[in-house]
Amino acid sequence: MATPLVTPLFSPLALSSSRNRHSCPKTLFQSKNGKTSDSSATQKLNQTRLRKTDGQRTRFLQMGSREMSFGRKLSTQAMDGAGTENTSTTISRKVFAATHLLVSLGIILAADQFLKQAFVAASIKFPSALFGMFCIFSLLMILDSVVPAAATGMMNFFEPAFLFIQRWLPLFYVPSLVVLPLSLRDIPAASGVKICYIVAGGWLASLCVAGFTAIAVRKMVKTEMTEAEPMSKPSPFSTLELWSWSGIFVVSFVGALFYPTSLGTSARTCLPFLLSSTVLGYIVGSGLPSSIKKVFHPIICCALSSVLAALAFGYASGSGLDPVLGDYLTKVASDPGAGDILMGFLGSVILSFAFSMFKQRKLVKRHAAEIFTSVIVSTLFSLYSTALVGRLVGLEPSLTVSILPRCITVALALSIVSLFEGTNSSLTAAVVVVTGLIGANFVQVVLDKLRLRDPIARGIATASSAHGLGTAALSAKEPEALPFCAMFLNPTRTLNRTTYRVAGSLDRSRANRGLINELILLYNNISAM
Repeated sequence: MATPLVTPLFSPLALSSSRNRHSCPKTLFQSKNGKTSDSSATQKLNQTRLRKTDGQRTRFLQMGSREMSFGRKLSTQAMDGAGTENTSTTISRKVFAATHLLVSLGIILAADQFLKQAFVAASIKFPSALFGMFCIFSLLMILDSVVPAAATGMMNFFEPAFLFIQRWLPLFYVPSLVVLPLSLRDIPAASGVKICYIVAGGWLASLCVAGFTAIAVRKMVKTEMTEAEPMSKPSPFSTLELWSWSGIFVVSFVGALFYPTSLGTSARTCLPFLLSSTVLGYIVGSGLPSSIKKVFHPIICCALSSVLAALAFGYASGSGLDPVLGDYLTKVASDPGAGDILMGFLGSVILSFAFSMFKQRKLVKRHAAEIFTSVIVSTLFSLYSTALVGRLVGLEPSLTVSILPRCITVALALSIVSLFEGTNSSLTAAVVVVTGLIGANFVQVVLDKLRLRDPIARGIATASSAHGLGTAALSAKEPEALPFCAMFLNPTRTLNRTTYRVAGSLDRSRANRGLINELILLYNNISAM
């Protein structure tokens, strides 16, 4: 008995044979004994054909799979190529952006230095940066009236530099606070208390005068407020920047500790870690929650981090705090410190205001009455009230003159006090920064208490009393007030500079009568008005 052949039920051969039996008719042969049977030759032939068909089908499926696999490989290669191209494009854009920033910022810095040298050579006492600002603004206005596309192109070209200055603006005020312990050393404690009283009370009085003046003029002229041009905002600080500056600080601090004169002088050797400590303080302070920044401004964080770094280095090296602070701000062009580098941008800050003025030129023209009336009133009030209060409380005349320009930016305040003899420029810078910090922390609360709701009045009052620092704090929460702050700052600087220029000329023309007698005469003239 033959053993039956067992075929798997779901094998390809069994399925093919089953399909063939249903679709193909059987060929039957009548044998001699009368029985029917399939021809074995026919079965073999059918099986051979089925094997060929299955083989072709299998090869067809395999071919399709190979074609699909090849297509996937091509697609993957195309995606890899596109990714590489995108990466190279991104790198190219970053390189171009960095080059654009360096060129535009370099031109502004070079223009500032050129104007300074030219004014010194010509013995011109007017601030060179202020002159440059008006030149840039005038050039933009001329181009806008003749070839508007050229003015737009010029604005776009210098926008990276403008955003860079706007991003790091508070840093340029910090050096005066860092060296404040050296500045206040020779000032009696009683005089220091009087100065604090004048600064705090003067800020509040200037805020009220400028704000209510703007409201009164607006009611008279009845000018409707229009929307300001949108201003570009600088990018926030990244983690990479934080770690990069941290690395620079650690390496340069250790290097300066073991090799104190590796860069030629102690000021140059300490410059990298003192500069990085200031930058790190600003980055960390800017990232603090808003509730903390109300009482702990990023500028305070900057100054504190710089002083702590100087204190740590003075303790580790055995030199003490004072020599390190002296290296922070040397005021020597041939041997600059970290503070000298930062304050070297102050002239460029003034030049950059020309671009913000041009962008808001329509708003300046529309609200010229409110702006210029408030400028004149607040400037004269700040000047004469400071002088009168200083005389009433018995503050030394030299210190009174040093704090006269308390409501304008550091760059112009320093140039103003240089017109007088016997003044303390470090005290001037410190008073200006402290005034700005008071405004930055309390301006919104005070404006709300005074019920000054109008954006124009709020912007003008802030700029007149707390200059750039107060403006930055207000615009962070009330961007609609920023254009009016920016518009107010520049005319205020101009009028302040002109007023003090006249007083300085008077002081030099009567120098033979002695400094104290001249200041007393100036105060008497002020009191008589």
